[in-house]
Amino acid sequence: MANYSKAHVCQCLSRLSTVRRSSTVMIIGERRKTGMEFVEGVLGLAHGLIQLGLNPGDVVAISALNSDLYLEWLLAVAYVGGITAPFNYRWSLEEARAALQVAKPTILVHDATGNFWKSESYADSVPSLRWQVLMDTPCELHSTNIGLTTEQLKRSCERRLTADYLWAPKEAAIICFTSGTTGRPKGVTLSHSALVVQSLAKIAIVGYGEDDVYLHTAPLCHIGGISSALAMLMAGGRHILLPKFEAKLAVESIDQHSVTSLITVPAMMTDLISFYRTKHISVGSKSVKKVLNGAGGLSSNIIKNVIEIFPRAKLLSAYGMTEACSSLTFMTLNDPARESCIQHSYANSSNLAHKPDGICVGKPAPHIEIRIAGDDSSCIGRILTRGPHLMLGYWGQMPSNNSSPIDECWLDTGDIGHIDDCGNIWLVGRLKDRIKSGGENVYPEEVEAVLLQHPGISASVVIGLPDSRLTEMVVACIRLKDNWQWTDSSSNHPVNKNEHCLSSTVLQNFCRAKDLTGFKIPKKFVVWENQFPMTTTGKLRRDQVRAELMSFRQLQPSRL
Repeated sequence: MANYSKAHVCQCLSRLSTVRRSSTVMIIGERRKTGMEFVEGVLGLAHGLIQLGLNPGDVVAISALNSDLYLEWLLAVAYVGGITAPFNYRWSLEEARAALQVAKPTILVHDATGNFWKSESYADSVPSLRWQVLMDTPCELHSTNIGLTTEQLKRSCERRLTADYLWAPKEAAIICFTSGTTGRPKGVTLSHSALVVQSLAKIAIVGYGEDDVYLHTAPLCHIGGISSALAMLMAGGRHILLPKFEAKLAVESIDQHSVTSLITVPAMMTDLISFYRTKHISVGSKSVKKVLNGAGGLSSNIIKNVIEIFPRAKLLSAYGMTEACSSLTFMTLNDPARESCIQHSYANSSNLAHKPDGICVGKPAPHIEIRIAGDDSSCIGRILTRGPHLMLGYWGQMPSNNSSPIDECWLDTGDIGHIDDCGNIWLVGRLKDRIKSGGENVYPEEVEAVLLQHPGISASVVIGLPDSRLTEMVVACIRLKDNWQWTDSSSNHPVNKNEHCLSSTVLQNFCRAKDLTGFKIPKKFVVWENQFPMTTTGKLRRDQVRAELMSFRQLQPSRL
């Protein structure tokens, strides 16, 4: 018999069907749904999935832009004990295929924008795949034996769903993908408990409530977008959904719907500020009361601009990771209700290499434990965490039932830092070399491997340099082979007609042709004349390359 005292993400449905029964909770374009209509949509879809034959523990992959239907699918799959695997719509076909092979879904759901899913070649490598469902509007499908639509599944519901919600094995709810050390997708398996406690933490700390009007700026394929959406569903607020973030659409939605809360990453915030400044608007919407920033710190200049544009908004920043179900710590950067704020903790945050104390990311949420693992001679070390927020494991690599419970294990975040006397967490650096650019993880090794396929490049080192918009800009240092020349206008070398030529544009197009995802393509290229620095054992000194580049080059933010 099921234990209904356990956490389940569908526990929010009772609140929506009562508190928000007749009031609008979902708005996307001209489509609106009341709380009861949304709940009926979830239950109707859940019943259709049962009739289709979806069993507890089966995986449903979703590749789509944001919509109310996306949220219905997340909850309906969870209702019947399934596990949702959101796919990043920005992935290349190769990355999507790799994720399919990891997740082994029973159902693939996509919207009309997912053109590469119309090809059936991917299905051959995924024997588990039984059905393909078009999420939004009916269109011609290439396969009549697996082709369905969301509305067809809902219409199959002839009576009300009588069964209560179910759980998948180990209470798994979502497989949220993040890049691995080789850049290949890794499926982080998150439980209902992790998602619920993360949502409650956001409700408590950010202050989400039923009077909030929440603008979905983050994609629902990212843990930040998922966790904030669930928090707002539990709080009972109104949802304004954009298919994907665009500064102009976001500003129009803020004004049209009197948006009170939204989440951003530094790249989004920079674009919002730029849009307001381009329109010569000194003060934006006064309706915005809560702004939560993640995936990288905000510079003091950006904070100043946010305060000017959203003068009534409480501005918070969160530090976290997918493996910890989004946010580990929160910090208030500005609160109009308080006379003081702690912006000084983020001053010069882009100059991390020159700031001995690192970057302050605030205090842990109430349910989270954090400790520092290092030698006895220093308070600085690896940042570890444990608690109900942690992942169950990577999909396909789940621990056995005989292993220790997850709340007795510490997860290494991969970051280096320390805890001050007030309990604030300070980040000193990254244990690994991953680059955080525009809210996405970029692993240098993957980009370097693509660049080395070009016949004109003998060696490459990819690093991240501080950037106020992207947090870090992907920069490639390259060494050219003999008889190859660099032809950018900034080059001092004369072009010899007998030699092959390279440029930033040529290499960026080459990366695209090799199916490298857009946000991983270097924004800048630097021709490196000497050998790259190595250790005595022949290992690359990536930190030295970065230090030399920062000393000799002043790169401006780039928009590719």
